[in-house]
This record gives sequence, structure tokens and C-alpha cells, in this order.
Amino acid sequence: MTDPADIHAREDEARVAETARAFRARSRRVHLLRRVLPVAIIVLAGGTLSWIVLRSVMSDVERKAGTSGEIRLDAAMFHGQDAEGRSFVIGARSAIRDPDTGRFRLVGPALRLNLGGRKVTTLTADGGVYDQTAKTVTIGPNVRISDGGTGFVLVTPEAVVDTATGIVTGSKGVQGSGPLGTVSASSYVIYEQGERVVFRGSGENKVRGTINPARSDG
Repeated sequence: MTDPADIHAREDEARVAETARAFRARSRRVHLLRRVLPVAIIVLAGGTLSWIVLRSVMSDVERKAGTSGEIRLDAAMFHGQDAEGRSFVIGARSAIRDPDTGRFRLVGPALRLNLGGRKVTTLTADGGVYDQTAKTVTIGPNVRISDGGTGFVLVTPEAVVDTATGIVTGSKGVQGSGPLGTVSASSYVIYEQGERVVFRGSGENKVRGTINPARSDG
């Protein structure tokens, strides 16, 4: 017969062995968690920070896109008439509308005044601004004004066109040349969309000009 004491001893040994195995397994899990948890915390913290930064950037982009409201027109063309019914066209390589002011910033503007009239006046420049509300077009620098009727060309840093009256003005100096001669002045006014030009001087900058001698054929 088996001694009851031996049976109890074996049962105690089994319980101790099972407890030891459970302890070792728990120790391994604790050791693993000690290694994994810090990494997981760092990853989660980094992911949260990255998401916050990403959302901030996205919100900023969305805000700017929503508030910008700029309208860009390529090969822009504006048609109109002055108070006398004379037609004009304002063209540009591109026109960008400012949402705050409603003005158009012109790139490479080209204006044609008095369309269908006796003399069509053409103005070109590097840039400009078209204010529809104020009915003005300000262009410059490198303004070139061509009179299709006489072949006379004016070169000036700036030109301001009143689209309501068809008057063009400039006060930053002007030089002109054509078949009849040359002229220079400190300011100028072009009336009736190019039908008449008046040059003005100020102080020592008087109006100066030369007249080419008339050529006789034969």
C-alpha cells in the first residue's frame, strides 16, 4: 500500500511546481511588459503629437484657402464703354482679383481705346491694377502708348486711364517720338481716348521737342 504521507508529499511537490511555473510565466509577462509598455507609450505619444501637428497644418491650410478667395483669370479680357459711348478693351496675360478690394492685378496689360473710332490708341505695360468701382486702370512700369492714327509713340513710367471719360494721364515724365518729331515733358494728358494730347512741364522740366523737316518727294 502507498503511504498517505507520500501521497501528500507528491501533491505538495506538484502544487509547488505548478506555482513555480505560474510565477515564472508571470515574471516573463511582467518583464515583457516592462520592455514593451515604454515603447508603446512613446509610439502613442508620438502618434498623438503627429496628429495634432497634422490637424493644425490642415486647419491652417483650410483657413487660408477659405479666406483667400482670389480669382485668377488667364488671358483676361474686359469690355466696356465710356460716357460718350466709345468702346474700350482691357486685356492682360492674367488678372488676379483681390477679394478684399475687388480690384484686379494685371500682368502684361494691353488696353485698346476708341475702338471703331478714327484713331485707336493702344497702351501696354508690364503690370497694372484695374479698379472697376473707381473706373480706373493704372498701368506701369514700361508703359508704351501708340497712336494708330499718326504713328506717334509715347514712353512713360505710368499711365492712369479713366474708363468713364476716356482720359489718360501721367505725371512721372514722358517721351514721345513719331514721323513729325520728338517731345519730352514732365506730364501729359490724353483726351477723348487718344484724339488729343497735351504735354505739360513743371519748373526746370519744361516741354521740349524737335520737329522733323518736311520731306519733298521728287
